[in-house]
This record gives sequence, C-alpha cells and structure tokens, in this order.
Amino acid sequence: MDLMSSSTVPSENSMTSSFLEKRACGEIEEWIEQLLRCEKLTESQLKKLCHKAKEVLSMESNVREVQCPVTVCGDIHGQMYDLLELFRIGGKPPDTNYLFLGDYVDRGYYSVEVISLLVALKVRYPDRVNILRGNHETRTTSQVYGFYDEVMAKYGSVTVWNLFMEVCDHMPITALVGGKVFCMHGGLSPSIDTLDHVRSLDRIQEAPFEGPMNDFLWSDPDEIHGWGRSPRGAGYVFGADVSEMFLHTNDLSLVSRAHQAVHEGYQWCHDQRVVTTFSAPNYMYRLGNRAALLQLDESMKTTFIQFDAAPRTDSQRQPPSRLPDHMYSFF
Repeated sequence: MDLMSSSTVPSENSMTSSFLEKRACGEIEEWIEQLLRCEKLTESQLKKLCHKAKEVLSMESNVREVQCPVTVCGDIHGQMYDLLELFRIGGKPPDTNYLFLGDYVDRGYYSVEVISLLVALKVRYPDRVNILRGNHETRTTSQVYGFYDEVMAKYGSVTVWNLFMEVCDHMPITALVGGKVFCMHGGLSPSIDTLDHVRSLDRIQEAPFEGPMNDFLWSDPDEIHGWGRSPRGAGYVFGADVSEMFLHTNDLSLVSRAHQAVHEGYQWCHDQRVVTTFSAPNYMYRLGNRAALLQLDESMKTTFIQFDAAPRTDSQRQPPSRLPDHMYSFF
C-alpha cells in the first residue's frame, strides 16, 4: 500500500516549475554578484532581466504599499561606488528593506550598472526592494543628461536603452509607507487630492509633459502660499498650506521625497511635514555634499544616517569611457 496519498505527492509539473524558479533565482543572483563588481551585464542578459522586471513591476499599484521598518533612499545618479557604500552602511538586501525614490541614471559614470543592479535586486527580492520612477527615468530627460550616451558608449545599441526605458515605464510613481508616509520622487500635484486618484492613473507609458504623473516626478516644496510654476520648466512648487491640506485629507503624517541636492543629505521643510532625502554624496563628483538615508522603524520614528562619498581608486575617478560634458550639467 502506498504510504503517501496522491494528493501529497508533488506532481511532475510542480517539481519542474520549482526547479525552473530556483534556476532563475540562481541566474539573477549571479548577475547581482557580477554587477556588485561593477561589471555590466551582456545585452542578452539584460533582455531577460528587463522582461522579468516588467512582469514584476506591472503587478504593483501606482501607490506601492511598503511596510516598516524601511530605509528610504534618494537620488543615486549613476554613482555606483557610492551605491555600494550605501549598501555597506544601510545593509545589504534582502536583510534591509529598501525604498528608492528614483533618479538612478544620468550624470554619474555608471548609470548602466546602477539601474541594472537595482532592477536585478527588485526582481530577486520584490518584497524587500522597492523602486519608484524619477524624472530621469524618462526618455526625454535621459537622452539629454547622459544615460543614452552612456548606453551607446557601452553597448553601441539603442535597443538596450529602449529595454531600460520600458522597465521605467512600469515603475510605480508613489509609495505609501506604513499607511502614513506618502513617498514620491518630486512632489505633490494640483490635480490630485486623494490617494485613490493616484491609484487610478495610467502610469505604464512615457511620462507626459504635463499632468499629475509629471508633477509627482518634478515638483518641489517651496516657501510660498498655494501653488506656483516651477523654475525647472516642469511640475510645480507648492507651499506648506498645500502639504498640510493633502496630509489632512488623506490622514497621513509626512511627505517623503528626493529630487533636490541638499548639502547635508536631508532637509525638513513645511513645519516637518515634508522631508527631502538625497543619497548621491559629492554629487556629480564635485558638489561636496553629504548623502543620507531615511530610516523609518516599526513605530514610524525617523532616523537619518549620513555618509560621504566612497573612497575611489585613480581608475574610478575618471569616466569609464568618453562621455559628453553636457551630462554633468545641473537639472
């Protein structure tokens, strides 16, 4: 007599599926190790990675729900060795739960490696690594400020740039931490009053030139009353009254955003209703700023960890290939 009922014996299909999943995880882990050595993936590897990333990201809401404790990170901008320093200080995934607020590419020397690593970590640890879209994860911006040129220098193929941009189209545009902290790359939008309205947006596209999706990527807090046009030429500036009303309407406690280089790595404004976190130390290799991580514990207490640029060897101080000077201008 069979000691196992047929219902408890794994089917051939389930065993095959489990084997394939383990093999896929092993392959992604190999890619992560390769990227941690600052070695770019091949085009064929990127095709497989980006295909899987779109599947993972497409399942997430426009308002990505994130649990505490979590470490929130601002702009990275292609500074790969500083991203490795960030992981050294903040902890490696999946041991640390991360939320990245966008701007992974442009201006730094290693945008390809930075976005590849973060996307690979997202695919391997989808519930422990969260990546939002920034204003530089768009075709219009990354064509001008370095990423497109870097991809062409490293791969000689526009196909690779298109693969990355398709992944960016699928990234969530906001997150909600612990049900109380609303996060995005840029800021608020005059078109949006509630989180349900954010959830209803059609995000899987190139970011429009105007409208709420554009505002979440581009807007900034300011010391004004109400709303004003942004000097950036996209998005808006908004005052403390706007922040207060949005938080009150949605029963929230804080807006957490990135997008602006602040000298100490973090900066409060609007009576501590809005906080900016910037995680690219010595931005563009010349600004001299510190970087920071925002930690939110189980009780929603905020703690900041500041850090400086990672020590670099002589070879790391120079671009890996000749890249246009305009990629290092401020935007």
